[in-house]
Order: sequence, then C-alpha cells, then structure tokens
Amino acid sequence: MIAASPPPPAPTQPPAPSGPPVWPEPRLPRRRAPAFPRADLFGAVSVLSVVTLLGLPLAWLWTRLAPPQVSVVLDDRTLAALPSESQHRFDDLATFLLLGVAAGVLSAVAVWLLRQRRGPLALLGLVAGSLFAAWLAMRTGLSLADGRYAAAVRAASPDAVVSAAPRLESALVLIAQPLAAALTYGVAAATSGLDDLGRRLT
Repeated sequence: MIAASPPPPAPTQPPAPSGPPVWPEPRLPRRRAPAFPRADLFGAVSVLSVVTLLGLPLAWLWTRLAPPQVSVVLDDRTLAALPSESQHRFDDLATFLLLGVAAGVLSAVAVWLLRQRRGPLALLGLVAGSLFAAWLAMRTGLSLADGRYAAAVRAASPDAVVSAAPRLESALVLIAQPLAAALTYGVAAATSGLDDLGRRLT
C-alpha cells in the first residue's frame, strides 16, 4: 500500500496590529497655475503707462510740424481760410497720422524686445496704451496749437490776414497708432517661429 501524503499546512494568519489603524493620507487637490503670471500682469500695466506718455511728445511734434491755415478775420471775429490754404486741413491730418504710425511701430519694437514679457498681455497693454497716447496727443496738441496762435488772432482787426491754429477734423486718426502697433507686434510674433515667442533666453 502507498502511504497517504500528509495534509498541507494550514495558512498562517498575519499577526493583528497592536497599534491604532493606519489610514492613508488624503490627497489634496493640486492648485491650478494662474492663466497669466503676476509678472506678466505687472508688465502689461507698465507697458500701458509708458506708451500712454508718448502722447505728450507726439503732441509737441505735431504742433511744430502741422502747417497753420492762413485765414482772414471777418467782422464777427470768425476766421475764413483762404482758398489756397484749405489743403492744409488734410496736411494736419496726414501729419498726425504719420506721427502715430511711427510711434506705434517704434513702441511695438521696444515692447517686443522685452523677451520675458512677450505674450497676449503685453500686446493688450501696447494697443491700449497706443490708443490712450493718440487721444492724449490729440487733446494736448490742439490745446498747444490754440495757445500758440490764439494771441495773434485775438489782436487782429477785421479783414486782417492771420495764421490760424492747425486742426484735426476727424477722430479716425486715433486708430492709426494702435493699429500700427498691433500689426508690428503681430508680424514679429508670427515670424518668431517659437512656441513661447522666445521668452526663454536658452
């Protein structure tokens, strides 16, 4: 007869823990990174402020470059431009527009050179600052021009020929500077060829 094999040993139970039960630590939800870093927000506000201040030198340049209108003082103290001087209304607008385009291009290049602040916030600050700068240049420029020529006009007698202050007869010239700034910055971003627009120096 073949002897029967002994039964397998019974599984041993692990000893019960002597201390209190250990519970797994709960996982805290990760904090989402902000969409825009605080440094970019500060940079956009700085760009907006600095670009807005460009309106002051633009206003001074416009008063020096825009031609006055030679006019005749009427009996009711109003001014009537001479027929040959009516074209200066376009010259005043064109001068302001060209100054705005030049300021928009130069400011966009300067902002693009701020490598670590490149992005949509910098563009937004640039465009908003350019619009405010154009508005400031128009308001300040008209005031400076009136102060430059107003004294001669007040002292003139009827039928006298005087030089009247240049005028801006259309507010559409305000969009020239922000449009030029946006186009210049957009072209620079499109031609950079980098996903981060070259923000990292390495």
